[in-house]
This record gives sequence, structure tokens and C-alpha cells, in this order.
Amino acid sequence: MFKTLTIIGVFLLSIASLIAQEKVNQFDTNGKRHGVWKKNYKNTNVLRYEGEFNHGKETGTFKFYKNVNNKPSLTATRTFNENNNIAEVTFFASNGKIISQGNMLGKKYIGIWKYFHNNSNQVMTIENYNNDGKLEGESIVYYLNGQIAEKSHFKDGKLHGQSLWYDEDGTLIKEYNYINDELYGKANFYGPEGKLKLKGQYKNNRRDGVWTYYKKNGEIEKEEDFTRRSKNPYKQH
Repeated sequence: MFKTLTIIGVFLLSIASLIAQEKVNQFDTNGKRHGVWKKNYKNTNVLRYEGEFNHGKETGTFKFYKNVNNKPSLTATRTFNENNNIAEVTFFASNGKIISQGNMLGKKYIGIWKYFHNNSNQVMTIENYNNDGKLEGESIVYYLNGQIAEKSHFKDGKLHGQSLWYDEDGTLIKEYNYINDELYGKANFYGPEGKLKLKGQYKNNRRDGVWTYYKKNGEIEKEEDFTRRSKNPYKQH
């Protein structure tokens, strides 16, 4: 009797397993994807993505893979928010290391995005995106040692405002100003010890006016005049 019940139990489990498998890649009565979906790369058994739909809407965490030597290698995950269409996204290298992470609205990056150095968990870049998927506000690039390498500002996807560049020890080496993605306004360049060695200004992405070069002791070494139609483009001190 016990043996018979065991056989029946195994049979029922097998049937349940087959039914569960049959429920993959299903549509609801309105023709929308519903339940667990898994897709392979064309003409292969290599998994391309897996995730779950709720009557056509992506829900939970989706996993995406790339085909590496006929084996699936995780390349990205997207975890969807039930209350909106925003997804938390993480991209991976083939070795499993995180490349970048942030939020997406459809195919657009939004909010804060972080990028990481190769073979390190150290943040390499932090960017901010507006709801149109364009860079907005402050963007910071870091050296591997954690020091800031570059700090820039964006407006609607274009460089706009001050941009600062630093050496690995934190010393300021140059500063620019941008308007609508073009160099405009003052520009300063500094030596290894942080002393000013060159200053001038830009207009419409071109040098403009008088540019002044300095010696290590702070004295003026020479000047160049980039004013249009200037009759004296070069002055030696």
C-alpha cells in the first residue's frame, strides 16, 4: 500500500512539473504576456533573458545574458517598481563584476548613475540624468585612489557651467567654463604645486582676448592677444 502511494505521489509531482513548464511564455486572454518568460538566442539553447510579466507589464527582476562560448553570462538585471515604470538596473562584466548601476525609465537613464573602475569596487564616475535621459547637474570623475579627477556641470545634456580638473593628489590643474557645450569665459591652468601658469578666456569655443603666461615665481613671462583683428598678437615680457 505504501509503495503504491509513493508511486502515485511521484507521478503527480511529475505531472505538476510538466504543467509548470508548460506555463512558461504564456499570454493572457487579451494577448498580453503573462507569467514567467524565458527566451534563448536564435537557433541556440543559450538563455537570452528571463523574467515575469503581469498582464503585459514587466514585474520583479529580469535577468539578461550574453552568449559567451555557447553559455549564458549575466550582463544586466532590471528590477521594476510596482508603482511606476522605473527600473533599478545593474550592468555586469563577464567576470560578474558590476560595471554600472542606476535607474532607467524605458530606455532612458534617469537620476544618479554610478560607474566603477575595472577590477575594482571603487567608483569611477557619478552622473545625474534628468527625466528626459539627459545629463543634468554635477558629474564627477574619480581616480582609482578616490581623489576627484574632474568635476563638471551639465544642463539638458550639454556642458554648462564650471569644469574643474585635478591631479591625483587633489591639486587643481585647470578650470574652464562652458555655456551650452562651448568653452566660454575664464580659463586657468596651474602647475604641479598649484601655482597659476596660464590664464585667459574663451569665446564660442575659441581663445579670446589676452592670454597671460606666468613664471614659477609668479611674474608674467609673456602674453598673447587672441582678440580678433589684433595688430599685436604676441607680447614678450
